[in-house]
Amino acid sequence: MSTQLLIYKSAVPVNRTTHHDCFVDIGANYAFTAAINSVPLMAVEFPLATSEYPIVFGGSDADVTPVAILGVRTDENLFLGEDGSWRAKYIPAFVRRYPFVFSHSDEKFVLCVDEEFSGFNREGRGQRLFEEDGSLTPYVDGILKFLQDYQAQFLTTQRFCHRIRDLGLLDQMTAQVNFDSGPPLSLGGFMAVNRDKLKALPAETLAELAKSDELELIYQHMHSLRNFDNLRERLGQQPTAEPGALH
Repeated sequence: MSTQLLIYKSAVPVNRTTHHDCFVDIGANYAFTAAINSVPLMAVEFPLATSEYPIVFGGSDADVTPVAILGVRTDENLFLGEDGSWRAKYIPAFVRRYPFVFSHSDEKFVLCVDEEFSGFNREGRGQRLFEEDGSLTPYVDGILKFLQDYQAQFLTTQRFCHRIRDLGLLDQMTAQVNFDSGPPLSLGGFMAVNRDKLKALPAETLAELAKSDELELIYQHMHSLRNFDNLRERLGQQPTAEPGALH
């Protein structure tokens, strides 16, 4: 599986022979996100995510992806509570789809499940994957619909990212979280839209971006950068300053 899957450790195709007696107990424990400081975000999520997360762009020029920042230091999720709860109103879809994911094979998408997920079991806890007759349960049908929608939104998000990349709007960025005393924490390895470059675009290009709702996404992204200040509150007392970077 791709290293971009971040939280997935042993994602294997779901099949009735291997998983006919398996269950998945999702619960509300997000401890599996403890060691990540960012997650991919779909464009459709921007309106809900803008009020809580800094939204930036990760990856390379050839493969730009929006991400929600979860922490300033590497391997630290500031939105994860000590009890495993998610400390924000909106939970990114990348997190909500776990432990399921689509794998692309032979021009087809295959439903996979992470067998190392703590809620994956054969003891009858949670939701069954297959009926007694070997057919998929309504629960898995719902998962398939969710992942199909996610994939469709992924393609839409890719087009948006290609658009702003091709317009030359993205610049490398380093964010700093400042404290009343002591050195700041810094986070690098990501990109953001340059406001001056956006303002310099021809009027017809700006009109096209507005018509496609991409201009609104850009403004939501820029507005969300204010949330870096909110990460300081989540850090609590002054931590040891060390540089961080997106995975």
